[in-house]
Amino acid sequence: MNIHEKYIKRCIELAQNGLGNTYPNPMVGSVIVYENQIIGEGWHKKAGEPHAEVNAVRSVKDKSLLKKATIYVSLEPCSHFGKTPPCCDLIIANEIPNVVVGTVDPNEKVAGKGILKLIEAGANVTVGVLENECNELNKRFFTFHQKKRPYIILKWAESQDGFLSPEKVIDQDRKPIWITNQYSRQLVHKWRTEEQAILVGTQTVADDNPKLNARDWSGNDPVRVIIDRNNRIDKNSFVLDDSVKTIIFSNGNLKSSTENTTFEAIDFNQNIIPQILDVLYQNQIQSIIIEGGRQTIQSFIDENFWDEARIFIGKTSFQSGTKAPIISRKNIIKTNISSDELIQFRNYD
Repeated sequence: MNIHEKYIKRCIELAQNGLGNTYPNPMVGSVIVYENQIIGEGWHKKAGEPHAEVNAVRSVKDKSLLKKATIYVSLEPCSHFGKTPPCCDLIIANEIPNVVVGTVDPNEKVAGKGILKLIEAGANVTVGVLENECNELNKRFFTFHQKKRPYIILKWAESQDGFLSPEKVIDQDRKPIWITNQYSRQLVHKWRTEEQAILVGTQTVADDNPKLNARDWSGNDPVRVIIDRNNRIDKNSFVLDDSVKTIIFSNGNLKSSTENTTFEAIDFNQNIIPQILDVLYQNQIQSIIIEGGRQTIQSFIDENFWDEARIFIGKTSFQSGTKAPIISRKNIIKTNISSDELIQFRNYD
């Protein structure tokens, strides 16, 4: 590992602290180095708050050293005015002579303009250090800007013999039948704080009456996204309690929207997934967890609209019931969560 990689690696570590809090902005970390010593560092903590470079510069005690220092940043410094001023201007104003950038920003508002502005101001700019790692850090942000859709994570739990749920019991209460242990369930709630939205279909709401929030972990609740073609969801369902931003897709017979609940019409005679993803893109949603049920998950698999899959396998066996989705498994990572097995894989290199 060379010296530039060492400090960009630290930028990535810092940036990861912002996971789940920076949307719609990317996660970014920054380190300022003078004579091979870190004299300042920072990361972007929340949208609307100072960017990583600002926090790094502010943390430097002796500002006179900035004129002889190198600033490292995991993503190209912004060159446009948003909720905060351009970070390029800050670097130029402080006369930081050397800038090392992990990867170029895919946002068309930046996309190389920041690097060009720094070069034109006389800075010595190095680009493309640990580029793949920096791209992976912001896989949600890059997918959103390059593919014009959210980053899609499929998640389900299946029994030891490959079922999502057992055969239905008449008059069974509307509550989930747990396959996984409490630690796996807590991990799922942690994931919910990291992604912007969560999607289920009508049947999942009808069977389980889920809240789709992050009650077992501290963080932001995801936007709830529901497919309800014929407005079948019971009015007493948790997903209609207006407590969290909720988007419900149905046919043209729309209900009235409320403060936090929006109804969107899509054409169910056409492929609904591109329509749903387009609405989510227009709503600036960069990532989504698809939690079920089987028909919903399988439709995303069949249309090849997914980036990651996270599958829990519990110790329970059902013998019969709703079969788990079928997916081509590659790039597999296996982990044990106490008695459960977690299999993770992704749909890209």
